Amino acid sequence: MSTRIAFLKGHGTENDFVIVPDPENVIDLPPAAAAALCDRRAGIGGDGLLHVVRSAAHPEARDMAAEAEWFMDYRNGDGSVAEMCGNGVRVFARYLQRAGHAAEGDLTIATRGGVKRVHLAKNGDVTVGMGRALLPGGDVVVSVDGRSWPARNVNMGNPHAVAFVADLAHAGDLYSPPPYEPATAYPDGVNVEFVADRGPRHVAMRVHERGSGETRSCGTGACAVAVATARRDGADPTVTGTPATYTVEVPGGTLVITERPDGEIEMTGPAVIVAEGEFDAGWLEGVLA
Repeated sequence: MSTRIAFLKGHGTENDFVIVPDPENVIDLPPAAAAALCDRRAGIGGDGLLHVVRSAAHPEARDMAAEAEWFMDYRNGDGSVAEMCGNGVRVFARYLQRAGHAAEGDLTIATRGGVKRVHLAKNGDVTVGMGRALLPGGDVVVSVDGRSWPARNVNMGNPHAVAFVADLAHAGDLYSPPPYEPATAYPDGVNVEFVADRGPRHVAMRVHERGSGETRSCGTGACAVAVATARRDGADPTVTGTPATYTVEVPGGTLVITERPDGEIEMTGPAVIVAEGEFDAGWLEGVLA
């Protein structure tokens, strides 16, 4: 390992990430290393880490290499591995474009949630095909500060509990995971979204992301919110044959989510690279010692 390791910093609707390019998968990034890099006081700082690896070089992605050259090895801010991150995919695609690995137009990216199709638009927006939502059955209830709400169980490659509230302030500080019942509904934890109406097909949300706390945005969460809101509103594109598009406000900006009649969900929003530099490998080794 060299003594200097390149990194970049990027965000999608203020969901921010440390980006570590590592095409041949030679940089050792155990959970403690990812958490140290994402630390906002002692590290670089981010909601998560995007480890950029060629699919053929990563054991979890080799079977996707024929479909997608690049694998998004994503870690939460605490270092834990996550299946998917919608904002992260957009920022990952923007990095590939900046580095000359992708051009304006269509590309594919491998993730633990499968291969994702991405479109880099001329206006700077990035659209990601997020796949289909799964709607597991069973009642779920989430609670904050003595209040409780029924929640819709939505899986976007990672688990979500979507609760509709009259006021987003009811979600509290969201530093800690909101309790939920039954515990068996999410054996590996869950992302919890609190949603308030803003107008026709227009909602606002706050989110506690599993492993990261409250974040300024969550792409898979916005998709889960759009699907849950559509079902609440009696809209199911797979039944009606008519796409359903929702504007979802997050604290860091706005995302547009469309559910198509074939069930595919598309998310469109900005992705920005804000800085690049190097960190000292010795510092990281010291953290891990």
